[in-house]
Amino acid sequence: MSGGERGTGTGAVVGRGRRIVLWRHGQTAWNLERRFQGSTDIELTPTGVAQARRAARLLAALRPDAIVASDLSRARATAAELAALTGLPVESDAALRETYAGVWQGLTHDEIIERHGAEYAAWKRGEPVRRGGGELETEVADRAAPVVLAQAGKLPDGGTLVVVSHGGTIRTTIGRLLGLEATSWEALGGLTNCCWSVLGEGARGWRLLEHNAGTLPEPVLGDDD
Repeated sequence: MSGGERGTGTGAVVGRGRRIVLWRHGQTAWNLERRFQGSTDIELTPTGVAQARRAARLLAALRPDAIVASDLSRARATAAELAALTGLPVESDAALRETYAGVWQGLTHDEIIERHGAEYAAWKRGEPVRRGGGELETEVADRAAPVVLAQAGKLPDGGTLVVVSHGGTIRTTIGRLLGLEATSWEALGGLTNCCWSVLGEGARGWRLLEHNAGTLPEPVLGDDD
């Protein structure tokens, strides 16, 4: 490996000009109800399908080289819209699923605060919390970030990977690839349905080029699902 291609702590290789587009799935009924989905398999609404089709037209202009998606139906259906325009296959991977949140899954935001208020407050303070008895955010990054890096490693120089996943998983993956402390990942903010963030390679590894891009500002619904 030459000096110009020396690896960083995140596993990125400097100097190849690759991009990673992390795209959140379209709207679901549980998003509208502010109900925590987690790893529950909830399908897109008709609006969610329309969102995916609109976003896919924009993302197709980036001429992606590969698409990988969570195996949950809302992510696969979103990815399918881009695949239809680009002719690329979609590789599904369960490691890109949303955070498993145990007994929180299926509860509304208000119900979570009412029943698990202390746990919710601790999580918001940045403490390592197994929400609902489920996964830690760092464990989500442990499973998702290596998949993203492995897929990016297959890209040609200047290539683009589209990763179709979920709000919480995308945020933790970005935090891990940027080398941020886990307690600061929440500062990245949420993603609106069918919006995306873009990471590009810089001299020091991956850097955030865009966040929550794709539309004018809209309310973020159910950002951890």
